[in-house]
Amino acid sequence: MDIRPLDRDIWPALEKLFAAGGDPRWCWCQWWRKRNANWTNTTAADNRADLERLAATEPAPGLVALRDGRAIGWVGLGPREEFERLAHSRTIPQLPGDAVWTVNCFVVARDARRSGVAGALLRAAVAYAREHGAELVEGYPVRTGGGKVTSAGLHTGSESMFEGEGFAVAAETTSGARAGTPRLVMRRDP
Repeated sequence: MDIRPLDRDIWPALEKLFAAGGDPRWCWCQWWRKRNANWTNTTAADNRADLERLAATEPAPGLVALRDGRAIGWVGLGPREEFERLAHSRTIPQLPGDAVWTVNCFVVARDARRSGVAGALLRAAVAYAREHGAELVEGYPVRTGGGKVTSAGLHTGSESMFEGEGFAVAAETTSGARAGTPRLVMRRDP
């Protein structure tokens, strides 16, 4: 498996992964980048165009896991201030810190799930954030408590995956509590 920052050359492979179905087909990893008011007025085509535009930027908006040239995984990331929804969230606390990077979205192809792709993407995301000046890296995984959670519910990762990569719980959130799967703010030094 090769993990690389999203760029124009990798875009076609990522496009196939996201078009395969589920939430990525609609969201195109833009949910965290838009406030609720903007989100309700967006379309899948708008979101796709926004991510494609970001594919030409540095730092990249995410990393792509490739196997034999095929995208099998994605992790969205970037400096926290790039994610407008976080700045206005009433459920995810804004903890203090400078140069905080966010790891906020995972997509893994159905036939590659449960094979360590998401964990490898998280490790690569931490390294990428460090290379780009991050002083802290945070994510918003779900606390599963050993219970079963749908793949859509795990788009931010699981507490155990983040713990396995050296993250610690920094705060509880109220996000996801209604669905019975509380989200956490987990952080680590890069």
